[in-house]
Amino acid sequence: MTAPARTLPPRGVQALAPQRRRGTTPADLALLLVGACFLLPLLWLVLGSLDPQAGHETRVPRQPGLENFAAVLTPELLLRPLWNSVVLSAGTGAVTLVAAVLAAYPLSRYRSRFNTPFLYAVLFGTCLPITAIMVPVYGLFVQLELLDSMPATIFFMATTTLPMAIWMTRNFMDGVPVSLEEAAWVDGASRMTALRTIVLPLMRQGLGVVFIFVFIQAWGNFFVPFVLLLSEARQPAAVSIYSFFGQHGAVAYGQLAAFSILYSLPVLALYIIVARWSGSSFALSGAVRG
Repeated sequence: MTAPARTLPPRGVQALAPQRRRGTTPADLALLLVGACFLLPLLWLVLGSLDPQAGHETRVPRQPGLENFAAVLTPELLLRPLWNSVVLSAGTGAVTLVAAVLAAYPLSRYRSRFNTPFLYAVLFGTCLPITAIMVPVYGLFVQLELLDSMPATIFFMATTTLPMAIWMTRNFMDGVPVSLEEAAWVDGASRMTALRTIVLPLMRQGLGVVFIFVFIQAWGNFFVPFVLLLSEARQPAAVSIYSFFGQHGAVAYGQLAAFSILYSLPVLALYIIVARWSGSSFALSGAVRG
């Protein structure tokens, strides 16, 4: 048998191929530059945490060691601030998630001419800078004697992340078919029962995304705990990290790098756990099958 003849592409295509390859070179250089801007700070964190004489410059340590990690692994410097951060972030995420679900459900299931203006009004709440409202909030906390209160700080931090959480939760809830709830209503289930047993299990991936978003926002929040939590025993790691900045510009760079690495591990672990639990896609094919 004779081999089939190979068809050659048109001359125009052959002429354009080298031009396309040459055109991607500036884009590749731009991506490499952007990647280097993100990689160099991470490289400084890793190298600085292993360097007992670390400075502000990025360099390979001459005698690498774990002295910086040993210096920060104390209850006062790391363990207690990390626990406070976990309590604040998890509490803020839980309160925000409950409020966002209850607020997003009527916006997703009931059509009204006030839905769009209300959603834009909620979105406007994300445009208000937190520094503009902290003075009246501080005065309110003083009058109500809520300063240095962990639950009060959690509820206030939940209000700052609630507007965006409502938008995200409503978008995920729109992906759940209403027909599934109608079938539950026919069987005698109430709306809250259908929400708890039908809607929320099907949008658990979206709830995980919202929780991670709120958790990360609260985890890195410095200004609110700094103003509302006065005692060092209740301050989170985002505030205690500034203890490595001494007077007259003195900075413990090695301990700061080690603390920053340990400070980022809980968020990375949470992201990996939720990503594996929720899966790679948000699909409802199993719910609507048949």
